[in-house]
Amino acid sequence: MVLQPEEWVRQHCVQYLIHEKNYPISLINVEKELLINGLKKRYDIVVFNSDGSLILLVECKAPKVKISQGVFDQIARYNLKLKAPFLMVTNGLNHYFCIMNHDSESFEFLEALPKYNSKEI
Repeated sequence: MVLQPEEWVRQHCVQYLIHEKNYPISLINVEKELLINGLKKRYDIVVFNSDGSLILLVECKAPKVKISQGVFDQIARYNLKLKAPFLMVTNGLNHYFCIMNHDSESFEFLEALPKYNSKEI
């Protein structure tokens, strides 16, 4: 089976989360369906904390897809339902990380994603 470009990015992102950021593989969930405004959507990657709370939502795009405002709008729509405190958008070449403030409905870009069990998470 040949990996499609977006799947290649997704698999590499999962490896990055496990090997570089120490996220336990058992807490990573890939490509599940969710309902948003009555429409079926599918997220790429979510990571849970050991207490079952969601800590990270990841949107993966193929390398040839430019990370645009539309991609950020997409992950923001998904996160209205999921309410993850951390977001990541990647096309395998460019990576963006944010921390959410759900009370003010704002976010702040981060230089890097925190490691699992760091004081930020």
